[in-house]
Amino acid sequence: MRRQEDSWNIMNGSIQVIPIARLMVAFVPVTIVMVVFYRWSMEGRTVVLAVGRMLIQLILIGYVLVFIFEAKHPSMVVGVLSIMLAVAGWIAMRPLADRRTGLYPKALGAIALGGVSTLALVTQVVLDLDPWFLPRYLVPLGGMIFANSMNCVSLAAERFESEIKERASYPEARRIAFRASLIPMVNSLFAVGIVSIPGMMTGQILSGVSPLLAARYQIVVMCMVFGSSGIASAVYLTWSRSAGSKVEPN
Repeated sequence: MRRQEDSWNIMNGSIQVIPIARLMVAFVPVTIVMVVFYRWSMEGRTVVLAVGRMLIQLILIGYVLVFIFEAKHPSMVVGVLSIMLAVAGWIAMRPLADRRTGLYPKALGAIALGGVSTLALVTQVVLDLDPWFLPRYLVPLGGMIFANSMNCVSLAAERFESEIKERASYPEARRIAFRASLIPMVNSLFAVGIVSIPGMMTGQILSGVSPLLAARYQIVVMCMVFGSSGIASAVYLTWSRSAGSKVEPN
């Protein structure tokens, strides 16, 4: 099996380099959405800012990752993951801007508990990395886990606060918020392999990896993001009991 996979990699070569001129073509549909967003809401600045940040951040992280991959030092890997985790916790509370500072510790702790434990399980047991801090695996996988956990906690927090304001009891608000926070993840589980071929699997196939091997990695990825996201959401909602206890049960 391993010999067949290596042969596939040799035959297919490396991934195609995208020239800058052709890369700019990818922004055509983005520009269309920006125009629609501006004409319908008159708040196009937010989308322009988001796309601009995406572009700058991805270029910068490209250079940073090259440096980290070449350095291969555990303190650098842990430092990068810590920064990613801290920022994820802050962004997760964006829908609740008026209470962001107060809720940040809960969001950070929830993402850390669900994300770090899942990352450790996947990298140290499933992939059995040697050395344990291999940045080529640890940083991208950590990013996937923290980003999905961040989104899940954000959805849970926003829906929980909404239900509490509607005078729902804590158990009811928790149930509704937890279910709502996992809707995107559950949808992706249903759609993967039929409606969509996920990014990691697509990237591996484009770089010449056997689709069968890429499928194994994608299974690991789907399990880790669903598990870490669900755990993070559940932890956050559990720690939010004090907010829900202020409302009398219906």
